[in-house]
Amino acid sequence: MDILEIIREYYVDNRTLYDIFMKHSISVRDKAIEIAEKVPHLSPDLQFVEEASMLHDIGIFLTDAPSINCHGKSPYVCHGFKGFEILVEKGYKKHGLVCERHTLMGISMETIVDRRLPLPKRDMIPLTVEEKIICYADKFFSKSGDGREKSFDIVIKELGKYGEDQVKRFFEIKNLLKD
Repeated sequence: MDILEIIREYYVDNRTLYDIFMKHSISVRDKAIEIAEKVPHLSPDLQFVEEASMLHDIGIFLTDAPSINCHGKSPYVCHGFKGFEILVEKGYKKHGLVCERHTLMGISMETIVDRRLPLPKRDMIPLTVEEKIICYADKFFSKSGDGREKSFDIVIKELGKYGEDQVKRFFEIKNLLKD
């Protein structure tokens, strides 16, 4: 798998978005690898964590998020499943599942239906240890702003805006990843 080749295929024509994408993905990758190395008892696949964390946001260019130079047609909440579609088409379903399941702390089918989200009606919650590591690491970095790592308290406050289930899932994953 050539990660950079996949990224360039979708981001080469938009240098600003490419820079935003890469800065965020590298930050998430580095944190995810750091976490994975601290939990050898969970047997995470480090190569997969590296690859999937670099590709977890591959679908953002298809969304309408002008603040990060994305001018697609879909709402931003769709970037995960759009990334899933891209990577499945390339033969990387396992990597695609990380895309689909990393949004917020995962989105349940119940939430999708109740909030009438423009997403396929299925659970999109991280299941594997690698999915959980990447999802958790992702919450500490924004694509907008200065790119610095967010504090734990800021992450909790931001997740709280989307419901107590998000905060609960964050703590469940945090507790799983204790070394």
